[in-house]
Formats: sequence, structure tokens, C-alpha cells
Amino acid sequence: MKTLDATAIAQNYLHRIMLGTIAPRPIAFASTIDAQGQPNLAPFSFFNAFGVNPGTLIFSPSRRGRDNTTKHTYENLLEVPEVVINVVTYEMVQQMSLASCEFPKGVSEFEKAGFTALPSERIKPFRVKESPVQFECRVRQIIPTGDGPGAGNLIVCDILLVHLDEKILSAEGEVDPTKINHVGRLGGDYYVRVDENSRFIVPKPNIHNGIGIDALPVEIRHSPLLTGNELGMMGNLSMFPDEEIISQYRKEILSAEQMRMGETIVFAHAKLLLAEGKVNEALAYLLAFYK
Repeated sequence: MKTLDATAIAQNYLHRIMLGTIAPRPIAFASTIDAQGQPNLAPFSFFNAFGVNPGTLIFSPSRRGRDNTTKHTYENLLEVPEVVINVVTYEMVQQMSLASCEFPKGVSEFEKAGFTALPSERIKPFRVKESPVQFECRVRQIIPTGDGPGAGNLIVCDILLVHLDEKILSAEGEVDPTKINHVGRLGGDYYVRVDENSRFIVPKPNIHNGIGIDALPVEIRHSPLLTGNELGMMGNLSMFPDEEIISQYRKEILSAEQMRMGETIVFAHAKLLLAEGKVNEALAYLLAFYK
């Protein structure tokens, strides 16, 4: 491991490390307006959700590292503490990038980037029609994290209204993550697209705690033939497999050449079961071999 003193290395290098490693990050496409009614639109990937009672979003238009100046978004929020946070999708990511250019104050990024400005219902800033999710927010608090180059300004927002394109909803009215086509921010010029090839499922332990990796027999949890993810899948089971299925697998193993060939073949079969999502069966198979 290479260890760096974050207080001693160059600020721009720390910035690149953070952007490259804390990823992918969601993007707040923030629409603001100044006291004269001039709109501004800019993306920020220092952004996330921080609670639902009240609904709270926080993003940070940081000070510029090169000259310590502040951005139009931050300046607008000091004048009109309201913002629309629009979700960015793959279909609009190139336009969003164009909107991040540092155009002079008074130039509309809506026009430069070809977005359609929709009037909001409760606040002054405009919504982005092309975004399938638009949060109308009132700024609760602005928290500077410092006053030097690269320092953040946390914009703490209360959600007032949520606008959802019905195309991203399931028949039950829930947001369908397969229909949004999200993008996330990586380091440098890199982004990531959330599509069918990049999505995967990890069941959440909602009610019952998992048995834990530490509860697995030592031969299983210390085996070099299993990855941490595979151990985690078995440790997430709420209980050990039923003795009946273990006995069934024990008979299968004893009657096959697998017993003579050893644990490599048994583990290979267990890994196939795990890859198919048959976690209970995989653990039962391994327990049958070692019992």
C-alpha cells in the first residue's frame, strides 16, 4: 500500500485521487437563477441524498482550485436560495458536459447546451425537460468547508416537489432502475453507464441477519478456492441449509468420483451454484463434503 499524507500532498493531486477512487458518483444537474432572473445550469458530482424526513439533497459547487473564485451556481444561491436538481441520463450526458463550460455570467446554459427550460411550480429556477427526474428544492443551509482553493460549499436542500417521467415507472408506480439509463461520474474524462451489462443484484438482509462468514466451517471460510464475494453470499444466508438437502448431496458426493478427486471438483461445482444464485444449495454441497 502507498500511504499519502492528505495534508501534505498537492491539493490538485488529492482532488484527482478523490475523483478517481470515490466513484461512480451521481450527478446533480443544478438549475439556479440570480436576482435579475438570469438562469444558470451546471453539473456537480459532489452530490448525494442524505435523508427523507425531510427529503434532503446535498451538492457542492467547490471553489476553483486555480484561482479560488466561486461558481455562478453558488453565487446565484446566495441571491435566490432555490434550485432544481435534475437527474442526468445517458441520452443527455454530452449536452450536460457542454453545460459545464465556464460561460460568462448571463449566458444561458439551457440555450448553449440545447436544453428545454420548463417553469417550476414552487420555485423560480427552471427545470430541464429532457431529464426524467426533477427535484424542486429550497436551500436550507449553505455550509462552506473552507475558504481556500478547492474548498467545498455544501448546499443543503429540502425537496419540495418531485417530477417523474412516467416512462421510468413500473406498473405499481415504483421507479424502475432498468428504465432510467443513469450515468455516473468517474475520474478524468470517464463516466459509467448503468445498463443491463453493468447491473447486478445483491439481496439485502432486510429482516433476518446473515449467519456471517465467521459461522462457516474453517475449511470453507479459509479456502483459497472461494472469493470474498462468494463467502459473503453464503454468510448472508439467514440460516444454515436443512440437514435433508445436506444428506442428499452427501450421498451424491459419496457415489461419485468427486470424492476421490477431492475438494477442487467439489468447490468448482459449488462456485457454479453460487454463480446461478443457488446460495443455499452451494453451502449445502460444501457442508456435505466436509461433514
